Amino acid sequence: MDKEYSLRNIKGIVVDAGHGGDDPGAVANGLKEKDFNLEAANYMYKRFKELGIPVVITRDTDTTLTREERVNLMKNSFGSTDDVLVISNHINAGGGEGAEVVYALRNNDTLAKSILKAIGQEGQIMRKYYQRRLPTDPSQDYYYIMRDTKSTSPLLIEYGFIDNPKDVRKLQTNLINYVEAVVKSVAEYAGVAYKPPVNSNKKYYTVINGDSLYKIAKKYGVTVDALKEINNLTSDILQTGQLLVIPGSTPPSTSGLLSYIVTLGDTLYKLAKQYETTVDDLININNLSTTALTIGQILKVPTKEEVELPISKYYIIEKDDSLYSIAKKFNTTVSELLRINKLTSSNLTVGQKLLIPEVSIIPPPDLPPIIETIKYIVKKGDSLWNIAKKFNTTVDDIKKNSNLNSENLTIGQILTIPKPKTNPSWIEYIVVSGDSLWSIAKKFNITVESLKESNNISTSTLNIGQVLKIFK
Repeated sequence: MDKEYSLRNIKGIVVDAGHGGDDPGAVANGLKEKDFNLEAANYMYKRFKELGIPVVITRDTDTTLTREERVNLMKNSFGSTDDVLVISNHINAGGGEGAEVVYALRNNDTLAKSILKAIGQEGQIMRKYYQRRLPTDPSQDYYYIMRDTKSTSPLLIEYGFIDNPKDVRKLQTNLINYVEAVVKSVAEYAGVAYKPPVNSNKKYYTVINGDSLYKIAKKYGVTVDALKEINNLTSDILQTGQLLVIPGSTPPSTSGLLSYIVTLGDTLYKLAKQYETTVDDLININNLSTTALTIGQILKVPTKEEVELPISKYYIIEKDDSLYSIAKKFNTTVSELLRINKLTSSNLTVGQKLLIPEVSIIPPPDLPPIIETIKYIVKKGDSLWNIAKKFNTTVDDIKKNSNLNSENLTIGQILTIPKPKTNPSWIEYIVVSGDSLWSIAKKFNITVESLKESNNISTSTLNIGQVLKIFK
């Protein structure tokens, strides 16, 4: 073996682009996980080759791989020993925020910890590095790429959440930086001299549904011709998921903006009027491809003192208070309480003072019916027809909202289900410190099972600030 690999005894690396072809992975905001995974994997493969590390890639185009084909590539490219690294690139879903790294039960956490820290240094939130066990047999790994790859050393990296607007913006502009951070960590672990990429000053942008060269050029303060030249484009046609290099410019500053959580009745027109801006500005600031809003979605809005609502009173937090209960008591919304008090989380402390708006936030009576979308994970035996029947919608609407080109489904695939509601039969609850599924279910006199099913939750883990739907 070559001397430069003797420090860590790395025989080779298998780079994996998760999902692909008929399997899009997670789908949200007009984006497909498989496209991000492919960009990350192709870049990672190229960089390891540049550093002289033996490497292969499971797929370098949008092709379908069976489980067996993927596993065989991982086991057979360099052998099935612990000196073979397997790095599987993924994007998460479920409404969280930040990066995660999963490592196999048979391995230690050294490299996983180093990789997550490196991604964090590039500006991404570090959620956790961890091992995940199969519920039916806790002695085995949850993910088949760890379970079925014998003695290799596999890692599964989730760079962010495709259904979180903050993470989507980060993935569109910083994904390559996150991947480069992984490359650097692995090189250091392998004892290989790290050299930064030649074009390390480049910025990248991932095309979403509704983008045009003109819109992207305007966003980054460059010309359409400059965009076409640096990306070797011969036409103005763009593809969703396409990665563009942005020439010598940075995105506009987001200073002077605050976060706003979309609530029942919100529209871009209403928010533009409330914050004395325009619908077009809100679309550009948040990089939206549609005017449709989703309850719980986080938007950036201009902050102006003159648009603050007049304050009539303070409220002193008491035991068992929550933002939801206070909003209900004073006929306002959780989002307005967060905004007017400049809160960054829903955590409250007994004795804390809250400002209460004098004007109640009530949706105007002429609002059209609101289309709520929920996430649904495909299970064995599911079809678009029975899912549409279950949620009282149509196959065409599910295909449209989930960006599907066919009616083929994959177990574990995440669908976006439209659900018309003129009179919602549910309320919002924001998870606070100390909450559990059991305590929330008890509080609202429902079962844990119904709470998990209503919110399409597959684990018992909750995040502070997470919005749950409580059906009446």
